[in-house]
Amino acid sequence: MNTERRRPTNIGGQAVMEGVMMRNDFRYATAVRTGENKIEMDKREYTSLTQRNFLAGLPIVRGGIVFIESLVMGVKILGYSADFFETQEQEPSKFDKWLEEKLGDNFAKVAVAISVVVSLALSIGLFFLLPALISQYLSPLFSESSRVMNLIDGIIRIIILLLYMFGISFIKDIHRVFQYHGAEHKTINCYESGADVTVENVMKASRFHKRCGTNFVFIVVAVSIIVLVLINVDTLWLRIGVRLLTLPLIAGISYEILKLFGKFDNGMINILSFPGMMLQRITTKEPDETQVEVAITSFLAVLKTDEWEVSEERKEGGKELAKEVKKEVEQEEKDESEKAS
Repeated sequence: MNTERRRPTNIGGQAVMEGVMMRNDFRYATAVRTGENKIEMDKREYTSLTQRNFLAGLPIVRGGIVFIESLVMGVKILGYSADFFETQEQEPSKFDKWLEEKLGDNFAKVAVAISVVVSLALSIGLFFLLPALISQYLSPLFSESSRVMNLIDGIIRIIILLLYMFGISFIKDIHRVFQYHGAEHKTINCYESGADVTVENVMKASRFHKRCGTNFVFIVVAVSIIVLVLINVDTLWLRIGVRLLTLPLIAGISYEILKLFGKFDNGMINILSFPGMMLQRITTKEPDETQVEVAITSFLAVLKTDEWEVSEERKEGGKELAKEVKKEVEQEEKDESEKAS
């Protein structure tokens, strides 16, 4: 299928357990195929802080904010999809019961916060702190120059990233998530190519996309190498401190580069995005038709809002725009409810 972007969209998404989440600036929908072979969907209105606050929406600044928001949303929708596959025999742990008893209605929010903090800590530890420790251990074999050590650190980071992605791809459940990831990309590519979003057309589309989170991860690694090589710090703990302090800057720069990848389609962009696109050979797999059906269901749920939002006049509405979108979504759901009854 022709992958030329005849019909650009800002819709993005995320694969979850047996499902796909699609989102635009004002709404997201998560579709999941349950054990009973039914597609269940959760639709919610959502406006990023970068859309509601001028300072938060500034270039570079917005990257870190969007990353945290995506992480929080990702934890929530993963929990939503996992709920469909919990067996009745599974009992909450004593710790879970204790937390729920102490926190009451705030239990879910605290659970999400803990999950986000743990995810961030593991990511930072695995991809930033561990490479720093390994490179420090190997320093006698190479050079005492901090810039050389930072470069070696970056190479180790890339190796760890590749080994991690390649390793988890062999886990059965993760493999299926990667198939849904492919279905997500295929659906968006099908729409952007100008074709009708049908199962047949989506199956023909590419499973690779420049705006993918996999590209973002690789850009973060590449940008971190460049930024950290420029900073001359000798001691290990200072190097670790610099890595933590520069993370928001690195995430911000990486986000702006990713936006450029999605906005332009030329030879230079294709060259720069090539490594991330190759990584998608690991993080996306060819889906079957049932998985594509789920991705299409989620995509169509946010498509109307996305097309409506393209109007430049209505884009200028800021907060008022978000309110109007919410009213339209509520009216749409009301109409659907009346038809069903």
